[in-house]
Amino acid sequence: MKQIPTLKQLEYLVALARTKHFGQAAEECFVTQSTLSAGIRDLETTLGVAVAERSNRRVIMTAVGVRLAERAEVLLRDAEDLADLATAASEPLSGEIRLGVIPTISPFLLPRVLPVLRGRFPKLVLYLREERTASILDRIGRGELDVGLIALPYDTGDLVVELFHEDPFVFACGSEHPLADAEEVSSSALAGESLLLLEEGHCLRGHTLDACALSKQRTRAQFEATSLHTLVQMVAGGVGVTLLPQLAIDAGIARGTDLALVELSSPASRRIGLVWRKTSARGDDYRLLAATLRESTPTKPLLGRLEDGA
Repeated sequence: MKQIPTLKQLEYLVALARTKHFGQAAEECFVTQSTLSAGIRDLETTLGVAVAERSNRRVIMTAVGVRLAERAEVLLRDAEDLADLATAASEPLSGEIRLGVIPTISPFLLPRVLPVLRGRFPKLVLYLREERTASILDRIGRGELDVGLIALPYDTGDLVVELFHEDPFVFACGSEHPLADAEEVSSSALAGESLLLLEEGHCLRGHTLDACALSKQRTRAQFEATSLHTLVQMVAGGVGVTLLPQLAIDAGIARGTDLALVELSSPASRRIGLVWRKTSARGDDYRLLAATLRESTPTKPLLGRLEDGA
């Protein structure tokens, strides 16, 4: 019978191929560097080939090492799916789930829905990771995350998408701005404004430009923020205007600021949903998770001037 590598050895190989560094790969696998090095040597002995060239400064994967790592990643994902299948069969939404969430959703939605999930599914253990959409989708594809909580539209490739919430945009400006007392704001009125946006890489940036009917290629924001909270403070200070998702407004992002919120004459929104691999054995669990999030997501419009104490 052929000698077969262990899953642990394959895990070491995938980590080494990704990091090109024994120390970093060991950290990813939560083992010492000597343990990982020994595991890679055992793997090479088992397979009869060298998977990496070692030097004091760097690691270079051999051609066969690269191909083996690619196949190993698929095998590890399939092994996790087997474990997920057993977990899903025992009790709905129980066991561990690794959930990636984008930063324009996590602080506004999770504080409301996590207590609900804990109450309904006490055996569920959620491991949360906040990252931008591209990174979340990449990690799901590699098997490092099970499911992602993202905003759409966004190119999700061949992942399964389950939508559960429509999140409208609201125009936001300082209380002294000429549009602060308007009943509604049109996209043509926004064309001449100093539009403040999140920096490149945030999907909300593209969603905002789409909502304003402005060109992504031709728009240069006067100020680019790393977070919605910073954006709100800059708008309240009169630096410019922006669009805020209703989800963030419901969570109180504008409270305590001298901010005016006005409806758009042509309603625009982003959609919130869960995404996961088609091959995952826990699709029913993720659909149940989406249904629970749908029930727990607030939809309370809050428009008009928001001043200190509001």
